[in-house]
Amino acid sequence: MDLDILYEDNHLIAVNKPAGLLSQKDGSGEDSVLEHVKAYLKKKYAKPGNVFLGTVHRLDRPVSGALVMARTSKAAARLFEQFKGRSVTKVYLALVACGEERALPEEWTTLRQRVKREGDVTRVTESASESQDAELAYRCASRACGYALLLVRLVTGRKHQIRAQLASIGMPVTGDGKYGSPERNADGSICLHSLFLGFSHPTRAALVEVLAEVPPVFSARFGANVSAKELAEKIRG
Repeated sequence: MDLDILYEDNHLIAVNKPAGLLSQKDGSGEDSVLEHVKAYLKKKYAKPGNVFLGTVHRLDRPVSGALVMARTSKAAARLFEQFKGRSVTKVYLALVACGEERALPEEWTTLRQRVKREGDVTRVTESASESQDAELAYRCASRACGYALLLVRLVTGRKHQIRAQLASIGMPVTGDGKYGSPERNADGSICLHSLFLGFSHPTRAALVEVLAEVPPVFSARFGANVSAKELAEKIRG
């Protein structure tokens, strides 16, 4: 595959993960982004033997967007602590069906709930038993043709969190049949995209910001061009 490299230096690399590909290998033995990036680094730098590449976070298979990996063990440990400590800014883009009359927030609005895993899905629950806190903030960036583009700033990092929480308020991610969307994308993707990551560089005093261009399926569904750069202007708003 042709990698879309978003950032690269001696300590880390970030790519725009395509939907449908695993972040790293699981028990299925299927291909993963991690293996493609290892092959890229091995070839580019003519590295003998195995290439070290550490995963510090993951994206669900049907989700696209910014994915950062560490090229050294020191960077891996320090980036992992940032993700664990919730100091990384993680902003996703979600395309949802909302109708023409539903009111949507134009400013960041916090959604705090409890979630619980049931089999291979995450459910929002009122019970505190065996559940975890789940928090995100969202705002409407644009709407057209019965759809809305939501910017979603993730605070906690529960499995399928955005998918479950948006579904719980009647706005499942478009294409996500597992969480109630009646629509399907031809490529099996869902319209959820890791748009922006902001974090401290693991070895020097610098802020790293990574922006991933949005897949064409968003523009096709929305009926207008969806630009990552234009959306980025609203992230800090």
